[in-house]
Amino acid sequence: MAEPRTDMLDYAHELISSRRVEGTPVYNRKDERLGSIHSVMIEKRSGKVAYAVMSFGGFLGMREHVHPVPWEMLTYDVDLDAYVVDLTREQLTNAPTMRLDEADRPRSREYDEEVSGYYGTMPWWGL
Repeated sequence: MAEPRTDMLDYAHELISSRRVEGTPVYNRKDERLGSIHSVMIEKRSGKVAYAVMSFGGFLGMREHVHPVPWEMLTYDVDLDAYVVDLTREQLTNAPTMRLDEADRPRSREYDEEVSGYYGTMPWWGL
């Protein structure tokens, strides 16, 4: 019996490795590519994904800024093999940012509240 194709198994499976998420393109609802997922920030105890760190702009990592985008705003589109977010380029340009070299460091609750406030979402930890 032939082994099932790996790409077919990927689409059928509900879970994905964080390594597979990193580098995935992000588009808006107008099919404009906004950037890609740099990393995801996960709450250590609960395992809840707080936000995706999305790269947007810069050249080969030079002066690149990334944007934390609340995870619940992203929707995976199988046909695009990408995440889709309901944001315009202008909204993302004006969103909270951090330097790429700071992206994997913990942020303060105040900063996380600024992020959720900008996007109009609940903080990742709830009320």
